Amino acid sequence: MTSKVKFPVILFDGVCNLCNNSVQWVISHDNNAVFSFASLQSDLGMALVKARGLEPGSLNSVVLMDENKVWTHSDAPLEVLRRIGGFWQLAYVCIIVPRFLRNAIYNWIARNRYRWFGKRDACMLPKPEWKARFLD
Repeated sequence: MTSKVKFPVILFDGVCNLCNNSVQWVISHDNNAVFSFASLQSDLGMALVKARGLEPGSLNSVVLMDENKVWTHSDAPLEVLRRIGGFWQLAYVCIIVPRFLRNAIYNWIARNRYRWFGKRDACMLPKPEWKARFLD
């Protein structure tokens, strides 16, 4: 299964408006098309999560995976920004903030994301020009 996956892959909550907008932002700034995408709700997303020994219910919005490592919670968006490069990689300096503080803020936003940003009835359908970057 993972042999078919083009890493790094960003797993996201496919019904969350904040998550969908974040994916669209990454696509528009990922000039080298480094990232692939799959929703956490998809069969592939769930299989990747389980294959890495993660509990699907413990993930609340975004996961970044490459062949050898998994980033969750506040580490995931910081690593994505670092890999996008340019001006955006400067945000990686936030990694010096203790993880428990970063994750507390991240979890607060994740808990409230549907209330603040809304929720879709179904996962986002990618634009035709983005389809190849979506794995599910």
